[in-house]
Amino acid sequence: MKELIKELEKVMKDGFKEAGLDEKYGTVTVSNRPDLCEFQCNGAMAAAKEYHKAPFQIAEEVVEKVKDNEAFESIEMVKPGFINFSVSKEYITKYVETMRNSRDFGLEKPDTREKIIMDYGGPNVAKPLHVGHLRSAIIGESIKRILRFMGHDVTGDVHLGDWGLQMGLIITELKKRRPELPYFDEAYEGDYPKEPPFTISELEEIYPTASAKSKEDTDEGRAYKEEALKATNELQKGRRGYRALLEHILSVSVTDLKKNYERLKVSFDLWNGESTAQPYIPDMVQKMKDDGYAYLSDGALVVDVKEDTDQKEMPPCMILKSDGSSLYNTTDLATLVFRMKEHPDRVIYVVDKRQDLYFEQVFRCAKKTGIVPKNVVLDFIGFGTMNGKDGKPFKTRQGGVMRLSSLLDEITDTMYEKIVTNQTMTEEEARETADIVALSAIKYGDLSNQAAKDYIFDVDRFTSFEGNTGPYILYTIVRIKSIIKKYEEGGNDGEDHEINPAVSDSEKGLYLALAGYQEAMLSACAQLAPHRVCAYIYELSNAFNKFYHETKILSCEDPELKKGYISLLKMTEAVLEQCIDLLGFSAPDKM
Repeated sequence: MKELIKELEKVMKDGFKEAGLDEKYGTVTVSNRPDLCEFQCNGAMAAAKEYHKAPFQIAEEVVEKVKDNEAFESIEMVKPGFINFSVSKEYITKYVETMRNSRDFGLEKPDTREKIIMDYGGPNVAKPLHVGHLRSAIIGESIKRILRFMGHDVTGDVHLGDWGLQMGLIITELKKRRPELPYFDEAYEGDYPKEPPFTISELEEIYPTASAKSKEDTDEGRAYKEEALKATNELQKGRRGYRALLEHILSVSVTDLKKNYERLKVSFDLWNGESTAQPYIPDMVQKMKDDGYAYLSDGALVVDVKEDTDQKEMPPCMILKSDGSSLYNTTDLATLVFRMKEHPDRVIYVVDKRQDLYFEQVFRCAKKTGIVPKNVVLDFIGFGTMNGKDGKPFKTRQGGVMRLSSLLDEITDTMYEKIVTNQTMTEEEARETADIVALSAIKYGDLSNQAAKDYIFDVDRFTSFEGNTGPYILYTIVRIKSIIKKYEEGGNDGEDHEINPAVSDSEKGLYLALAGYQEAMLSACAQLAPHRVCAYIYELSNAFNKFYHETKILSCEDPELKKGYISLLKMTEAVLEQCIDLLGFSAPDKM
């Protein structure tokens, strides 16, 4: 079924046609003055220029043509030429009842099923996840779920950082600590140990130690970095022992990363890294040379990606360093080489917006050199930073970068303290509920913001049960569940019944909020914008709670009326639960 606003638009367009005017002027929008009306059409203002008539005359003519339509409770012309209207209670009741009996609440999904690869997450191996990894994971997971819900074939790839200098640093530090290991003996020809020579805890200590040594402004520090750079280069050129170490690093790191992502309810179909692209690099580079795209500049191999229409400087895309080592550009382009083997229609990257220029270079290079066909869309979803109350990137109280697990623990403990004050749950139930609600606080707190914008991570606000927060949305769902449970425990049947005709303003308000579902889902998908879903469920939750406070539901004396109320509640709960699943969290049974 069409979105409510499209149905109303059809009525208005027919009105313009009947008035002898172009139907294009019949566009309908939600009113920006809800105190005056629910919807408005401003087309008469634009039509006045074409038809050389006063806007109010055009608006009056259109109103006269449509005023008797069943869709309208009221419709009027307001000078200088606005058409303001509200839908009738009968019309909106019929619309919502049709939604309720339709698959996916009448949502019309695209006819064309796109094949999409999503690149999000992007953690570096051998490092613990920190709050800087939060946004890519949360936003990417939600976009993936929305696209899949709309019928697209989506593959999520974590794209691990496993090929740069950090690998050389780990190898160098491990060699200094345990030089007897066979990985460092170039003459060794046997099988390497199956068990890694380190635990995840040891690995997470090795990297920062090595990194710190390489940054020392001393002869020893500079020599250490040179050794690490050499190890990186040898790894990339295929040194057998170093490749075996890389496999160990990946095995230990990915196992730990999966645990952390699972706690966030974030999953990936592919656990590929930059190293996965390595076999494609030699042929890719050679083809760029053969085709005349790549050339040497100060010893480095580059491809020009500047265009005549550029308003700002666009540096060449560097393919190889002067020593022949690859860069992020190299592996990202080679990653596209093997991704194109899957013949996707689209590749979406969810990355920090500060990498905008970098990805513009990579995308242009990929298109110019023919790595990516012209018909394949490359999308960059750049997100802003998550800041503390001081407006600076979120840190620990000590000023360091906070581990993601620490942030989750902090939010979970805060929710637990709030939940146990009710004293209605066992310790185990309170802990489980705290985990669920904490995840909603974190994810909704992030996703309710437009991705490209920076935002303040405010623990007190995000964990509140009031206002535009995840816990408020969950509290609304739990309230509905509780009412339905009490109704069914009272011996009432759980059969499906029609919803009641809207009578009160709060009831109509809830129907109107439910009717916004299709538009919210379609815009969230088209714009790759989870914040559209958040805005919708906040509006729906507010509409339900207003209805709840003004309506006797369980104490209603008319059993048929009560059945209609319960059907309405079940639909509201189902819509809310569908939406929060797209955002990547769920609701508990009680709070």
